[in-house]
Amino acid sequence: MAGRAVPSQETVRSALALACRAPSVHNSQPWRWKVAEHSVHLYLDSSRLLPVLDPTGREMVISCGAALNHARIAFAAEGWQARVHRLPNPAQPDHLASIEFTRLDEVDEHVVTLAAAAADRRSDRRPFLQDPVPDEVLAPLREVARLEDCTLTFASDSRTRRVLELAIEHAGSVERQRPEYRQELAAWAGRHASVEGVPARSIPAEHLRGMPERDFALVAEGELPVPILDDGAVLAVLATRGDSYESWLAAGEALSAVLLSATEQGLATCPLSQIGEVAESRNQVREQVLGGNGFPQLAIRIGWPVTHEFPGPLTPRRALSEVVEPLFPPE
Repeated sequence: MAGRAVPSQETVRSALALACRAPSVHNSQPWRWKVAEHSVHLYLDSSRLLPVLDPTGREMVISCGAALNHARIAFAAEGWQARVHRLPNPAQPDHLASIEFTRLDEVDEHVVTLAAAAADRRSDRRPFLQDPVPDEVLAPLREVARLEDCTLTFASDSRTRRVLELAIEHAGSVERQRPEYRQELAAWAGRHASVEGVPARSIPAEHLRGMPERDFALVAEGELPVPILDDGAVLAVLATRGDSYESWLAAGEALSAVLLSATEQGLATCPLSQIGEVAESRNQVREQVLGGNGFPQLAIRIGWPVTHEFPGPLTPRRALSEVVEPLFPPE
């Protein structure tokens, strides 16, 4: 990137490597980055669609939105403001964002902290400690979701929590009855040497009945030790105003912001997308948890990790060479 003040190629690669640490459905990493002389472009890699779980591509777009927010933070930590144009070409819906840059006068130390959180964040599928999470710790999570034009609603009373738990449980029950769902889940879970999918070492070795989770134990043997059996997680619902590509992208950006804010405060997290996959569960959450306002996109488990000394392994990522390419390939 020569000419006017733009990030160097090394800075772009460093920032995109951090962006690719974003969470994605089944660690499918459905993004492609295309680099031009003065800009970077985010595309949906529709070849990585999970047709049974995600036939509309909603969760793929949410995943890419999370990567976009990670990229904004990564560039800011390198001293560059990312000016994002979302869905810049209506004729190309897979072109999710274009990014141009402005040099920052100084780097915000908080952004550097968030970038470090992005490098360290991982989904923890084990139970969390029973220690309560204070309201003053949860409040910033709600605020960062709001800044991305989304809402984060905590299931703070026993009735609301039970409704949410039952909705997640119902969605999982419906999905487990479908042989094609089990086949797709098996194709992405329990891996040992792959740079995509959910590794066996990230799946709890024990299946805990009653804890909201994705039932990877249905198709895979987990290897992650479970030191405690009782879950103290807070449950929250991430929702959007609408239910379009634009809304899904915003949900992903908000998801990233919430997870990084939680990680920054020492919390463990685990997104659960089942409530958006089964219409009956989604409607139940919308009416009984959100009061009929907004569109629930996913739930998030939030709490104190079982141990900081053994936080669970980071999941692998594909090589940058597989997800980054020139916008205009050389002739």
